[in-house]
Amino acid sequence: MKLRAIIKKTDDWWIGWLVDIPEFNVQERTREELLESLRIGAEDILSAEVEPLPGTQIEMIDVPLPS
Repeated sequence: MKLRAIIKKTDDWWIGWLVDIPEFNVQERTREELLESLRIGAEDILSAEVEPLPGTQIEMIDVPLPS
């Protein structure tokens, strides 16, 4: 799976966030550390157990990649 990341060097820090996972961002000293933190965070978020609310169900859907 590929996710889109926006990264930027600001002074002595690299900051980045994932376009495809709202409200998730990281800050690291190096570009490599930043990309690894984004990978680990995305994996954690996407593998988290989610309990449906009473009366609802979770449905998996296929979304084609944009061309």
